[in-house]
Amino acid sequence: MRVLIAAVGRLRGGPEAELTADYLQRATSAGKPAALGPFELAEVEAGTSGDAAREADLLLKAVPKGAVRVVLDERGAPWTSRAFAERLARWRDQGVPAVAFLIGGPNGLAERVRAEADATLAFGPQTWPHRLVRVMLAEQLYRAVTIETGSPYHRD
Repeated sequence: MRVLIAAVGRLRGGPEAELTADYLQRATSAGKPAALGPFELAEVEAGTSGDAAREADLLLKAVPKGAVRVVLDERGAPWTSRAFAERLARWRDQGVPAVAFLIGGPNGLAERVRAEADATLAFGPQTWPHRLVRVMLAEQLYRAVTIETGSPYHRD
């Protein structure tokens, strides 16, 4: 099952870009035996004036056909790492071809993106910098793979 992070804005190098790429590569390698992956990042340009409608069009265009859509929003549900892994495994077992995690830009996500989502995930009630959210999500994807494959990386 393909897993995609679709995010508004581009990371042009730096530690966040390096960490995101590292965790996605680790998840892709470790996920093969569990039929999870590839894990990918699609970045779309942010609107010059925070045009949420334009950003919504670009984000939704990046989502693979038939994908489950999960938006990241502080109003969403907080999933434990184990629950996160169980959801990915359940979607894979249901034959879902892809899961897309959608991260908005500085002005958040357009309401229609949230309305079309299959699930809403929060990394707590705080607002996180969008650059860090990519890293945090990529790490949780890798952690989910290690939980699913029985690796000792995750400890409850």
